[in-house]
Amino acid sequence: MQNAHQSALNAKHSMLDQRIASESQRPLPDQMLLAELKKQKLRVKEALAR
Repeated sequence: MQNAHQSALNAKHSMLDQRIASESQRPLPDQMLLAELKKQKLRVKEALAR
């Protein structure tokens, strides 16, 4: 069961990483959105470390 949870967290982490990269490539990136995405990514990373 733990592996399924970790797999889901890894997938979410990768998705957030892609969204951050995509938003960063825009001519005028939304800084508020980037900050929120980075916070979410950090929360997922912390959950993975547990």
